[in-house]
Amino acid sequence: MATPTYQPRGVNVTSDGWRTPTGGANRRLSHQPRLEEEEQSGPTGPKPMPGFGLRGPRRNPHVLTAESLASLTLPVGDDGVIIGIDPQNQPAVLSLLRPAPMEIALVGSMWMAQVLALRTVATGARVAVETARPQAWGQMAQAAGGGQQCVSIHEVRQIAPQGPSVSSPVLVVRDMGARPPRNQLAPSPWQSVLTVLPFLGPRSPQMLARVDLVGLQRLSPEEAEVVTRIMRLPEQVGAVLPTLSDNAMLWASRDGHQFVMTQPTDAETNLLGGPRRMD
Repeated sequence: MATPTYQPRGVNVTSDGWRTPTGGANRRLSHQPRLEEEEQSGPTGPKPMPGFGLRGPRRNPHVLTAESLASLTLPVGDDGVIIGIDPQNQPAVLSLLRPAPMEIALVGSMWMAQVLALRTVATGARVAVETARPQAWGQMAQAAGGGQQCVSIHEVRQIAPQGPSVSSPVLVVRDMGARPPRNQLAPSPWQSVLTVLPFLGPRSPQMLARVDLVGLQRLSPEEAEVVTRIMRLPEQVGAVLPTLSDNAMLWASRDGHQFVMTQPTDAETNLLGGPRRMD
């Protein structure tokens, strides 16, 4: 008796011998690629497209009206030289170079003046030092600017016009003791003058009353009384001046005052040493 033969379920045999599923060409074979529509969508949501990631949500773009543009602001910090941190542990920034003339008096050490000079150079400005002790400024001048001539040193009354401009501002540092001679380079736009006083001399009160800004390191009680009266500082502020540490300062102007702690960087310490009140 002959063995009966059966056709596989759901499969048709064509005349050329190929087997196709029941339903003909309308049913996709397992080895055939999915259609593009099937690849981009599925039961679990959109699928990533090669090189483009997931398709984003279908939402309208965010649009600002013209009336709302005026409410947009961009917070920008002060510009200038970072001289330390304030009592709130925030950076204290001093604008030493301005489009208007500015004169500054620093009652303190050469160390503090050199730190200010180095940080001014770091902002892209030039520094010209008129001093009676050029040897004490020589090492700092050579190290500043990475080999470029950013700091120039001049003997007393030998400093020439520096040609300041908005693209090349200049800080003139005068380091000539408690009785400095008359300044040959007056403050001008983009050229500020910083006079270093190791202590208050006979003509210092007149200078403090004239300048735009005063920086004070630790003072004697007698000096603190004079400064408090001239600068019209609160008595409690003047009482703190004799107790300041070597790296603390009070910066005062006609508009207000601010205590600042100047913490030197490692590079500044290696070059200038630690903070000090007297040199």
